[in-house]
Amino acid sequence: RPDDWHLHVRDGARLSSVVPHSAAWCARAIVMPNTTPPITDTQRATAYRDRIQEAVPDGNQRFEPLMTLYLTDKTPVEEIAKAKEAGVAAVKLYPAGATTNSDNGVKDVLGRIPILEEMARVNMPLCVHGEVVDQDVDIFDREKVFIDKILQPLLERLPNLKVIMEHITTKDAAEFVAQAPERVAATITPQHLLLNRNDILVGGIKPHHYCLPILKRETHRQALLAAIASGSPKFFLGTDSAPHPKGAKESSCGCAGIYSAHAAVPLYAMAFEEAGALDKLEAFASFNGPAFYNRERNQDRITLVRKKWRVPESYDFGDEEVVVPLWAGKELEWAIEEGIQE
Repeated sequence: RPDDWHLHVRDGARLSSVVPHSAAWCARAIVMPNTTPPITDTQRATAYRDRIQEAVPDGNQRFEPLMTLYLTDKTPVEEIAKAKEAGVAAVKLYPAGATTNSDNGVKDVLGRIPILEEMARVNMPLCVHGEVVDQDVDIFDREKVFIDKILQPLLERLPNLKVIMEHITTKDAAEFVAQAPERVAATITPQHLLLNRNDILVGGIKPHHYCLPILKRETHRQALLAAIASGSPKFFLGTDSAPHPKGAKESSCGCAGIYSAHAAVPLYAMAFEEAGALDKLEAFASFNGPAFYNRERNQDRITLVRKKWRVPESYDFGDEEVVVPLWAGKELEWAIEEGIQE
């Protein structure tokens, strides 16, 4: 059974709309902390975990949310050991202003060395949104500049810190991670494997294909396909499934985020089939992530079958709203058989 090593489930009434989609196929998920308000300390993380677990449908209690802390410029060093003791799985680095609800993020990453040293000491991984936010850097170049300007110096300064470069989008990132030490890994989303920037812009603006990091050129998509086809254990499943209400996406200043939890494994199967690497899908989805996070593989299984089905135009999202999913209204070639095998 797979895990999702990068997931957004929001909060409040919306939890019961989206958590069941993930719980139907994945056993564990690294849950992102950029809620409103953000999950900035251990007490908030454990309370959020409880709310997520309450949203898991009856009869499916095998879904485990793995919590993260939102790193800020004010996070105290002593919070790391406290979080580790409470079972928090990782700390998330958002450069301030890089994505949804990231305004409380870190303004000077290299200025937070003491807390990063403490993370290395207690073996707490750092999940990184790898983009700079400098106004003079083109949005399509943010990832590469982050690697050169921030990530490489950070890794050199902290030789024992485990780092996950989240939702990589470029050839530069794929090559960097592949060549980096074993303590560096990356998650890859279905949208960045299946879509390129034409899918946002050609034939009219497609707001439901807008995410951050933004979709890139086809050359970069091909590099990501090559990365998953390589079978490298450094790459693993992280959907970055990020639901927003339809109206918040279809607006004059639309939100960044693509919802994919409803069909994540079938979407990944399409990408792996395109890459000629279906035999590598199981490791990407179920083996590589647990190995990096030092966790046991799941013992139960799901069954992926070749079966056409049409994705709904929308799903309920909270009390009165809907979310438009990835591949809305279109056919998928793969499906998960109902039920989880022990």
